Amino acid sequence: MLTYHVVPGRVTAADVVGLTKAPTVQGEELSVSVDGSIHVDGARVTSADIEASNGLIHVIDRVLLPAAT
Repeated sequence: MLTYHVVPGRVTAADVVGLTKAPTVQGEELSVSVDGSIHVDGARVTSADIEASNGLIHVIDRVLLPAAT
């Protein structure tokens, strides 16, 4: 489940404005929408572009779950 929350590379909040989807490390795609705030698979980004030693973090308001197979 953790790899479903990780997008490879460095994607800033400004980069997301032009996206409708983003690939995950797990191999699935997350839907992305911007309507005044950024939403990823229905979760709202509450804090964006937090620098970390291993990448860039965006805080969301819920856990993302991959589709059941």
